[in-house]
Amino acid sequence: MKRSKTMELGVGIFMLAGILGLVFLGVRVSGLTFSAPGETFRLEANFANVGSLKPRARVTMAGVTVGRVTDIDLDTEWYDARVVLELDGELEGQLSRDTTAAILTAGLLGEQYIGLSVGGDPETLSDGDAIRDTQSAVVLEELIQQFVSNMATN
Repeated sequence: MKRSKTMELGVGIFMLAGILGLVFLGVRVSGLTFSAPGETFRLEANFANVGSLKPRARVTMAGVTVGRVTDIDLDTEWYDARVVLELDGELEGQLSRDTTAAILTAGLLGEQYIGLSVGGDPETLSDGDAIRDTQSAVVLEELIQQFVSNMATN
């Protein structure tokens, strides 16, 4: 009888640890953070195609996360996607006007994020400015279509 209760307690602890592990992994994959937001500033960037980029996607520089995507909507003036980036406040006044934003893909699951590359212009971006030099997402279906049409013409 005592052995049965010990076994049940062990299985219960093992199941609880497994559930907590799954919750932890779910939070990490979703991009949620428990840290309090610090000083931030916003930039905008327009892309011809955002692929599967989602709000809360990472914004990185040299592989370091420096912000998040807060909003994606259609710019009705130019009919492309307007992406709003919220970056760490310490970067305000540090990014040059010719900074480049590219939509990149990470990992096997295809998580998309924005990578920033700083240029050499002495003038800098401030809150509310727009990044002009952008590179859209690479869409696998479009690449396959190009490959097939090139093979058909040859």
